[in-house]
Amino acid sequence: MHWYVVHTKPQQEQRALQNLQQQGFTCFLPLLARQKLCRGALTVVPEPLFARYLFIQLDSGQMGQSWAPIRSTPGVSRLVTFGTEPAKVSDDLIDALRAHSSAPTQAVPLFTPGERVQIKDGPFAGLEAIYQLDDGERRAMVLIELLHKPSRITVAPASLRKI
Repeated sequence: MHWYVVHTKPQQEQRALQNLQQQGFTCFLPLLARQKLCRGALTVVPEPLFARYLFIQLDSGQMGQSWAPIRSTPGVSRLVTFGTEPAKVSDDLIDALRAHSSAPTQAVPLFTPGERVQIKDGPFAGLEAIYQLDDGERRAMVLIELLHKPSRITVAPASLRKI
């Protein structure tokens, strides 16, 4: 059995995964928890570790048969090849990715402490600030300079953008 790489259509990794699994293929889609702004609030959503790619396991007997069922699966764009040879992935890499994706990790934050941001709206709109931390109340603490003195204020994360 070998692992191969499947290239999916944009943002259809989950669809391709479900459809391939329904056809009886063993597949793997490594996911990463990431913070996103959703309706003005920070939420944690699972995202593919490799956008538009997933892995499929096939035995050498299936290698000779047509790739058409895989290529014509909804959500799948094509199989990744090098010339005419399908791209093989080592079992060690898949095992390492599985260990990483099953390990309990914190979500990748949208903003990191010390990062420069700009306030988009409110009384401080247009000012640059330095992101400090989330205050746990769906707000973010930032440092702005008022009267040549750093001041800490809280704003909605949706009011910030990276510079």
